[in-house]
Order: sequence, then structure tokens, then C-alpha cells
Amino acid sequence: MEVNQPDIVAQVQAAFVEYERALVENDIEAMNALFWHTPETVRYGIAEVQHGGEAIRAWRERCEPVPKSRKLHRTVVTTFGTDFATVSTEFTSDATPLLGRQMQTWARLSPADGWKIVAAHVSLIAMP
Repeated sequence: MEVNQPDIVAQVQAAFVEYERALVENDIEAMNALFWHTPETVRYGIAEVQHGGEAIRAWRERCEPVPKSRKLHRTVVTTFGTDFATVSTEFTSDATPLLGRQMQTWARLSPADGWKIVAAHVSLIAMP
């Protein structure tokens, strides 16, 4: 298995950039489209847990949007073969003095569906 094939890294980076755009603009439809919509999808948030695509979609409808001041730091995209990847990033915003951390697992389950987030974890810690 080849790690970090440049064309696959570029595909995942583009999907991640689209997700971040949707997150900051609170584009719920786009965020939902980028999450795998199945019972197996898990999202661990800062103060909540969603198991399954339905729970993630319901939470998106009622959650507070992320601050427009959100800035990413130290984003790392790692791909494994042509259909599996992880994206790790840190983030800050004017809304909190804490450092945010975000991990996403991405998979391309079929060429027609493109890249989907199949698991995600978000947390906040004190600044190092």
C-alpha cells in the first residue's frame, strides 16, 4: 500500500477544504453530504456524541455554528492507498482561549460517492 500518493492527497485536501468552508459558512447541506450517512458513522464532539448519520444530521440542525474567526493550524493529511485517509488539524478562534483539535477519518467507498468522513473527533484543551 502506497502512503501519500500526491493525487490522492490532493483529492482529500480538496474534500477537507470544502468541509471547512461548509463548517465556517454553516452550510448544513454540504456538511451532511460529506459525512457518510450510515449507522456506523461516529462523531465525538466537544460536549456531545453522535452515533449514526441520522444523529449527526439532527445535531447539525440544532448546534451553534462555529465562529467565523476559526483558523486552522498544523493540518496533516495522510492517505493510505487510494481510498482511505486521515486528516488531523488544530484550530483557534476568537470564541475561546482554548486550542481545538480535530481528527477525521475519510474513505472513498465508491468513485461515484467521492470522499466521505466516516469518523470524527473534536476536542478542546488549554493552550500548550
